[in-house]
Amino acid sequence: MRAAILAGGAARRFGGKPKGLCTVGGERVLDRIARLLEDTTGSHPIVIFGSPEQTHLGSGYTTVVDAVPGKGTLGGIHTAITHQPGPVLIAAWDMPFLNRDLLARLRDGFGDSDVFLPASNGRRGMEPLCGVYGPVCSKAIDDQLHSDDLRAIGFHNKVRVALLPLSEVEKCGNPERLFFNINSDDDLKQAEEMWLRLE
Repeated sequence: MRAAILAGGAARRFGGKPKGLCTVGGERVLDRIARLLEDTTGSHPIVIFGSPEQTHLGSGYTTVVDAVPGKGTLGGIHTAITHQPGPVLIAAWDMPFLNRDLLARLRDGFGDSDVFLPASNGRRGMEPLCGVYGPVCSKAIDDQLHSDDLRAIGFHNKVRVALLPLSEVEKCGNPERLFFNINSDDDLKQAEEMWLRLE
């Protein structure tokens, strides 16, 4: 299984600052996620950016630019799937509280599905920015991108989607903390406070 980190996005609420390069708990979020993904899959993760101008932010990593530019998160997922053959475990670069236990459950539970995501308490009921995507998703996402529908789960009705039940996610930690992402200075401050409490 391959690994990919989604690092696109303009981070408008964060003043355009690269979210994954923030430090939480004494370590850059990008470095932590890369280490977790490599430990889980045994492969070096690629870091996917939305434009060539951003790739310098991934210094030290193998960087890839979105194959179809300007398509947001869904474009990043599509690039992760199509970059090389086989399933890919992806994670967004602004989630400092993902852990090895959750990623391993996603890796091991992929099975016969085309998409395997953790259930969440969020509005979608699942977390599409942390999961496993198989190669079958490529065509369904490509069709969706060309219709300018950029919803991260908009293609799910065309593929086999399975969820890691919320009860299993909760064994790995509090879902609200696991999927906490940094979108603002306040979020970064909250993340550091949460990290200190965990320690």
